[in-house]
Amino acid sequence: MSELKEIIEGLFIGFTSTVGVVSTYQTLVSCAGLFRKKEQVTHEPQKTFAVLVAAHNESAVIAPLIENLKKLDYPREMYDIFVICDNCTDNTAEIARQHGAYACERFDTSKRGKGFGIEWMLENLWARPKQYDAVVMFDADNLVEKNFLRVMNDRLCKGARVIQGYLDSKNPFDSWITLSYAVTYWFTNRMWQLARHNLGLPNTLGGTGLCIESNLLKEMGWGATSLTEDLEFATRCIERGIYPTWAHDTKVWDEKPIDLKASMRQRLRWMQGHYDVAGRYIGSVLKNGLLKRKLGMLDAAFYLFQPMYVLMVTMMSILFLGRFLEIEMLMPAATILPTWLVYGSTAVFYMLPLLALYLDKVPWKGYFGLLLLPFFFLTWLPIMFYAFFTKKNQVWSHTSHTRAIRIEEIQQ
Repeated sequence: MSELKEIIEGLFIGFTSTVGVVSTYQTLVSCAGLFRKKEQVTHEPQKTFAVLVAAHNESAVIAPLIENLKKLDYPREMYDIFVICDNCTDNTAEIARQHGAYACERFDTSKRGKGFGIEWMLENLWARPKQYDAVVMFDADNLVEKNFLRVMNDRLCKGARVIQGYLDSKNPFDSWITLSYAVTYWFTNRMWQLARHNLGLPNTLGGTGLCIESNLLKEMGWGATSLTEDLEFATRCIERGIYPTWAHDTKVWDEKPIDLKASMRQRLRWMQGHYDVAGRYIGSVLKNGLLKRKLGMLDAAFYLFQPMYVLMVTMMSILFLGRFLEIEMLMPAATILPTWLVYGSTAVFYMLPLLALYLDKVPWKGYFGLLLLPFFFLTWLPIMFYAFFTKKNQVWSHTSHTRAIRIEEIQQ
């Protein structure tokens, strides 16, 4: 029995050491988000844009977005708006045309989902007489900051090929669910995205508010038709040494699910897609990172592995909560890391969300969302477990949008 106890203690020490190293790494990287160097826009409009809006039965929200896009601070003749009316059974296409956008209707029930819709739209776009320097992608429920195309033009002129804009919520205070989403995004924008941008590491794509150089799309193809097409395309770029970058100075707002049921359905789709993409790409990204000694690729592999890492931590925590093993729980000494670093990084970890909200000047009532995060995290656990065993289910589930908010209401 004593030998078994020693084996279990050894495994526990090895596991806690791994968790400690990974957690400390993430905390240290996040600290780079404490600093922000505002990037000046130095290039006048040069690039032309095809603005793609993914839409499936979005008649309730499509008009405010199109009107918003038509008023961006960019020469109107240098960008066109295309609404991908993907298997719509309502009047989304009609509304899009009425408001001056190109309504591109697609009917293919065998290939459902945003990724397939974008792939179809790009094939049609390349066949048009007029070509564009870059493609910008939004969802139908979005609203966009006025300077968006100017910032993207500037980044492209400076050599960026894939750019993600700041993702915000247009309904953060509708419910405890929307506030939890908002706080998560505020934290991620600052302490994950900006931090990695500051360190020269690859950023993740958020499915909307992104810009991709047309030549890159033609060179490597879209090829992202999973439930998380954004993660799949970003991973394919990183695999080739092309790092998506971050634009903290321009925002895109989207509508978050109000109730728990809709939220869990959306997040289940995200997790199923994440596991699917991780299973197909994590090996090659990790291999390339090790062979080429590229920290950015290793960091991307870490992101792909993150849901599995959370599951491992959760399962081990449950296991070692059992007193029957009579092993001292979560000993700080049981790790290769010094005690001061464990306690120090833990303290910083809990301070970072508060600092993220303060540094990005979030309204004070947004801070209440920090109290909700532990409960919101608990709702993630069954999703992560169920998604792991259902990752082969790649059936797209649509999130309904109903809030026809205009840009003036957000920026007042």
